Amino acid sequence: MSRRVRVLVYVRLPDGDPDGVTRAYHRVSRELAGTAGLLGNELLRSVHDPREFAVLSEWESMAAFRAWERTAAHRRTTAPLRPYQDRTRGPGFAVYAVEAAYPKETDQ
Repeated sequence: MSRRVRVLVYVRLPDGDPDGVTRAYHRVSRELAGTAGLLGNELLRSVHDPREFAVLSEWESMAAFRAWERTAAHRRTTAPLRPYQDRTRGPGFAVYAVEAAYPKETDQ
């Protein structure tokens, strides 16, 4: 059974660059369009601190995510967001496998 995977990358808006995160997100998203196994992504903004963001991507499986992560394109494609990554949260990202979902996902 292959479970979907969600990846969160934590980013923070720096002083003096109010559109930097959004601009970088759109650039990376355009580059990622059509990536095998990537089901989609979203830019989320904290309702508590408007300088904090998370990029949430959904992958069809851990194998699909890991396969992409091992490519040379991974670092090049995600480079525009790297200066904004919030490393105060440890590595600045988290990977979660979908354990359960409602309504139930048909391929789980």
